[in-house]
Amino acid sequence: MRNLTVAQQMVDILRQAGVERIYGVVGDSLNSVVDAVRRTDGIEWVHVRNEEAGALAAAAEAQLTGKLAVCAGSCGPGNTHLIQGLYDAQRSGAPVLAIASHIPSHQIGTGFFQETHPERLFTECSDYCEMIGTPKQMPRVLRIALQRAVGNSAVSVLVIPGDVAHAQATHPTGTSDLVTERGRVVPPDTQLHALVEKLNEARKVMLFAGAGVRDAHAEVMSLAEKTAAPVGHSLRGKEWIQFDNPYDVGMSGLLGYGACYDAMHEADVVVLLGTDFPYNDFLPQAKTVQIDHEVGHLGRRTVLDLGVHGDVRETLRAVLPLVETKRDRSYLDRTLHKHAKSLETVVGAYTRNVERHIPIHPEYAASVLDELAHDDAVFTVDTGMSNVWAARYLTPNGRRRVIGSFLHGTMANALPHAIGVQSAYPGRQVISMSGDGGLGMLMGELLTVKLHDLPVKTIVFNNSSLGMVKLEMLVEGLPEYETDHGPVDYAAIARSAGIEAIRIERPEDVTEGLKQALAHDGPFLVDLVTDPNALSIPPHISAGQVKGFAFAAGRTVLDGGVGKMLDLARANLRNIPRP
Repeated sequence: MRNLTVAQQMVDILRQAGVERIYGVVGDSLNSVVDAVRRTDGIEWVHVRNEEAGALAAAAEAQLTGKLAVCAGSCGPGNTHLIQGLYDAQRSGAPVLAIASHIPSHQIGTGFFQETHPERLFTECSDYCEMIGTPKQMPRVLRIALQRAVGNSAVSVLVIPGDVAHAQATHPTGTSDLVTERGRVVPPDTQLHALVEKLNEARKVMLFAGAGVRDAHAEVMSLAEKTAAPVGHSLRGKEWIQFDNPYDVGMSGLLGYGACYDAMHEADVVVLLGTDFPYNDFLPQAKTVQIDHEVGHLGRRTVLDLGVHGDVRETLRAVLPLVETKRDRSYLDRTLHKHAKSLETVVGAYTRNVERHIPIHPEYAASVLDELAHDDAVFTVDTGMSNVWAARYLTPNGRRRVIGSFLHGTMANALPHAIGVQSAYPGRQVISMSGDGGLGMLMGELLTVKLHDLPVKTIVFNNSSLGMVKLEMLVEGLPEYETDHGPVDYAAIARSAGIEAIRIERPEDVTEGLKQALAHDGPFLVDLVTDPNALSIPPHISAGQVKGFAFAAGRTVLDGGVGKMLDLARANLRNIPRP
């Protein structure tokens, strides 16, 4: 019979919860936990080069699988590295447990080597954060942490001193199942009737969808049909609502495109569906209804005419039989025409002289990547201009996934996210759309990819610039400063780490190069040398910002193109008369 330490008891409970891996860096106060993993079947330690990457990997795994994912950091600087990834997980609604080991318990409060107070540090980026100071708290506190993470789709942090983890367990481990299936919230009748009344009274209804429409595509389409409503979306809602959508009018926000913003501001009522859209300046701040299963989200981005506490799918199923069919489609048809025209005005930015344009248009490379990627590919996207190209060029189909730090906005997320996704789905195509700024920040994770032989395809949009920061400066009327840096050959770096890689500098080589990368059986990096002047202006900025931009910009700025979305917009105009 094995010696049952608190660490072993912890790992046994994680296995009961279905955990298959822990992301982290071994050593020091974590040693007893790592050794327990070594001795336990069905769970592995995924060694990363930085604990931040481990937390980001866990966040991505949890988002893709919907199951608990785990990361860990040793005492002091080990676990403080976790914080960016945990913020990302918490804000993305990813069920993650972080094990933050601590200095010896008798040294706490003495200013000991590497002493921090993780039970204080992680409270803001977690739903549950507690310290185990005695073996008697196990296994109860761990099970509470796991249930809070899974039940609330949030982060739990368990702080444990190394000596406590190494101590003998006091209580039997036992067995207990996590409650992983959540009930669906159905609004009270008063809210349902009020919603029906709003929809029936309005002449022009507009629907704006977020990630909360994940399993409600059919219901949203039915409501759009009955109310003759254009349907816009946030970036997180794109993958769930844009496909098979004859009412699509694009996206709003800083990365927006198309007629979404105009449709929203022209409508008599805007219905926010499962979105906690953070950019309140893009919302009309009037004539708005919001449906969300998180009651605390209601009204925090905009004033509401009506808040509805309910799951989007169940709410729409309840109201659809009561909603009157609108015969006047003039607002919808006019908006669809406006959307198509808007996209047509920018499509030339990435098609004009594309075979001869050097450096490569990043828009062109993104559109080729979209064409070549698998129908069920998972894209992980760096914060910055890679976000723009993903928003405008990746075509959703209900099977593809797009993961990014869309709510926390941390740099360097794409490659660690890809590590988490590929670890959970070793046979699925995983593509990291990395900016050179993001990859440079956590470039050591290429070693993680090689160490575990993860077949991640890293596509580096290498413009030797912090493009999004440059755009921010220009819009504010500031001259760009410290945004550009010297060229780096990331393909050479990848090859020196043992990863197959190519560098592409000419547009005629893009298609074959990406084909080679995606077909390779193993990790592969493509270093795409792209135009640093290809920036994307938000669809609606203030007059002062426009003036500042015109004053500061001394180079060509492209509109960014739209890829296949123009084809979709044109297809949606079939059988619709010209306004």
